[in-house]
Amino acid sequence: MTRISELVIYRHFEHEEILNDMTWIMDHYQNETEDREKVRTLFFSCIHGLIDLAVSYGFEHNLWHNYLTFLLVNNENAYSKSCEIVGAVQGSINNLARHDFEIFKELYDYNFSDLSTALGTDCFQVIEDYENVDQNSKLFNKRIRDRICDLSIRLKNSRDVDEFMTDMTLFYQDFGVGKLGLHKAFRIVHREEGAEIVPITKIAHVNLEDLVGYEIAKKKLIDNTEAFVKGKKANNCLLFGAAGTGKSSSIKGILNRYYDQGLRIIEIYKHQFQDLNDVIAQIKNRNYKFIIYMDDLSFEEFEIEYKYLKAVIEGGLEKKPDNILIYATSNRRHLVRESFKDKEERDEEIHSSDTVQEKLSLVYRFGVTIFFGSPDKKEFQNIVKTLADRYHVNMPENQLYLEANRWELNHGGLSGRTAQQFIDYLLGQQ
Repeated sequence: MTRISELVIYRHFEHEEILNDMTWIMDHYQNETEDREKVRTLFFSCIHGLIDLAVSYGFEHNLWHNYLTFLLVNNENAYSKSCEIVGAVQGSINNLARHDFEIFKELYDYNFSDLSTALGTDCFQVIEDYENVDQNSKLFNKRIRDRICDLSIRLKNSRDVDEFMTDMTLFYQDFGVGKLGLHKAFRIVHREEGAEIVPITKIAHVNLEDLVGYEIAKKKLIDNTEAFVKGKKANNCLLFGAAGTGKSSSIKGILNRYYDQGLRIIEIYKHQFQDLNDVIAQIKNRNYKFIIYMDDLSFEEFEIEYKYLKAVIEGGLEKKPDNILIYATSNRRHLVRESFKDKEERDEEIHSSDTVQEKLSLVYRFGVTIFFGSPDKKEFQNIVKTLADRYHVNMPENQLYLEANRWELNHGGLSGRTAQQFIDYLLGQQ
């Protein structure tokens, strides 16, 4: 008899209906009082579910083991979250986790040959050595998929429950647990019950070294982020300047550089600022460093969402958690649009300077401000030449610069983005 009803710590799994149905089949397929066709139908339904998960997540080889591993790496519980922070733990919870891992090891070691014979099907043999048509995952990137598939093999080959537990614990310590452990970047979806943090599975793999120029600006960003991931004091950052100068790309490059050191990014838009406190409550006690990222941040005169942001950054009774920073990019230095009315119409407001200060106070709450200016002609040509060499564009240098100058006059002016678009155009013509 399977013992999943005896699980203590590992409960409430995502996609647990396959586990419940498959273990019921294991326990009842030999029972002559059960409707054999009903058991067969339920079995094929489980096989369908495993294949469906394989298509969604890119799993291959033994899909039953992949599925069990998927349950374990995504189950956020008292044990897995403790291991995420300190590695192997001691005390009663350690013994209870071992009890649960013993049950899971039985599921990994279960021999399906008798069950398959009794049900008159060999389809389980197919999913024991499943070859995926497309290893690309819709819901995981390849790195995460490979980690789960590799762990699945190690857990199956573990000699006993102690080795099984050691492998599982090391995974939690190295990679974390659940969506926050496995994924790099997230977005916010507002639900009736509150804010949901949803993984972003397709991320541009930008390296800081790929961004030509802006060395001083990048160093300020690197220094601040490095202090943050090392647990030192760090500041909220505002990256401002002309469009297309690499502000957003620098943030992506920071994420890719420091992900393995526990850095995560949550992207949020200004219409979602009302969910900020809920988001912070969900992440403040996790063993990661979170950057709440606001791209192209600015406010018109009639928009008041910036007041939510001010309260979150600084000024509320509750101290902002040490594992959270706010990084924003903007084309505006002062974020909130100012007008001459704020300074001149004293008839409407006696203390007009207070209005100005109210609007400026938001930017003052970013401890580090980093300027990304438009390149001059020579810097623009250097960016074009560097990108042309990187992508092996075969064109005489004089002609390259001439064509680049023509391109930028009609496509947004001098910027790194314009240079990249020009190179993409040339590559498309080759």
